[in-house]
Amino acid sequence: MPYYMTINDVAFPVMPSKITLKIENNNKVINLINEGDVNLIKTPGLTEISIDELLLPSFQRYPFAYYKNGEFLNSRYFLGKLEGWKKSTSPLAFKIIRTSSNGKNLLFDTSLSVTVEDYEILEDAENTFDVTVSLTLKEYRPFSTKKIVIKTAKKTTKKTTKKTTKTKKTVKKKKKTTKKAKAKTYTVKKGDTLPKIAKKKLGKASYKTKIYNLNKSVIEKAAKKHGRKSSSKGWFIYIGTKLKLPTIKK
Repeated sequence: MPYYMTINDVAFPVMPSKITLKIENNNKVINLINEGDVNLIKTPGLTEISIDELLLPSFQRYPFAYYKNGEFLNSRYFLGKLEGWKKSTSPLAFKIIRTSSNGKNLLFDTSLSVTVEDYEILEDAENTFDVTVSLTLKEYRPFSTKKIVIKTAKKTTKKTTKKTTKTKKTVKKKKKTTKKAKAKTYTVKKGDTLPKIAKKKLGKASYKTKIYNLNKSVIEKAAKKHGRKSSSKGWFIYIGTKLKLPTIKK
């Protein structure tokens, strides 16, 4: 098999339709008087991995699927792994193996330590008993804490009298300011899904349910217009549909 994906050496049978690796930028542009803008280069941020439509077969062995050591593992096995990884407090080993068509020459691979941020499970009658998963992973970087030793001032004594000085620390509390967010809308484009829109506009793919609940009538009306009985809770959305975006309190 020239192309497959593993998490903690667990090989997934079918590669997802799309994998996006986004490297966050930490560089900062500042303006110097009489010199114009300059760019302060900093270490890149953590890589975020978005995996769409990861197919997990339940009973059928597909000829295009990859089975490690020839062993068929059903969707229940992989869903159990995802649940355990999400609850785990340890990083996971994420790899994508890419080789030439003959499987002999390694082209390049992706290897990262990651954590499971969120995932969604979709069961669709059109896929019989197969399950589809959308998954978001975040790069993990090991870190360590530093110990800070605070030295105290030496006490000075004159004859039998001790003089000590005390300093008072004042802590200023920041006042919380709340601003009412203006209602926003988004028009569906080619290639969009509700998890993708939620991740892009609201920061988390799991907010997909909030978008669906707010726009249920519009989404279902568009689905029926395109010949479907329902949208399968927002799984099927169509180009040009105007959606209201919910306000997320931070």
